[in-house]
Amino acid sequence: MHLLLVEDDFAIATNLKFLLEEEHYFVDLALTEQEAIEKISSTLYDFFILDISLPDGDGFSLFSHFICPLKKPTIFLTAKEEEESIVKGLLLGAEDYITKPFSSRELIVRIQKIIARQQKSNVIKIKDIQVDLDKMEVCKKGEKIALTSLELKILFLLINHINKVVTRDSILEHIWEWTGNDVNDNTVTVYLKRIREKLGSDIVITIKGIGYRVDADEK
Repeated sequence: MHLLLVEDDFAIATNLKFLLEEEHYFVDLALTEQEAIEKISSTLYDFFILDISLPDGDGFSLFSHFICPLKKPTIFLTAKEEEESIVKGLLLGAEDYITKPFSSRELIVRIQKIIARQQKSNVIKIKDIQVDLDKMEVCKKGEKIALTSLELKILFLLINHINKVVTRDSILEHIWEWTGNDVNDNTVTVYLKRIREKLGSDIVITIKGIGYRVDADEK
């Protein structure tokens, strides 16, 4: 996990950098808006910790123009406690907001929670099958399952409607949209049979006479 910490107070910045590196994060430090822009332009970051008050600009502008388009989680740091500033930061798309003075441990916990929440939302585990929604990959016990493009799309259609029945007619319509080929009811049966065989799992449930469903694991 590669973080960019943008903080103009050198003492605070170096202390946070040390503590974050103790947690095994890779941390780059920027003391100004311009320095942050240069680093963002040359390096791919996974997470941003951003002070609002910078000597040559402000964190809100930096976030809006350079960080928000990257769609990476961001926590704002600020000495301001006004509700207006807090709301503005969150409305811009930041994941969280913490006011100074703050506990370094609290910041680390917030980072960990955001990362865990994002990983949970992008990777779904159903029985022994793990589905990565971002990478469009399906694995079983750590081994990638070789599905065709169309098989992947059908499986992801079911998973995107998890706990809900997807009708055979709906699957047929999607196959026609994806391929442009004439398809019939038997096409759905054939593809679902292939998907089940490759998964070697019973996560796809048949709802007789209606369609198919994938259920989330109960916690």
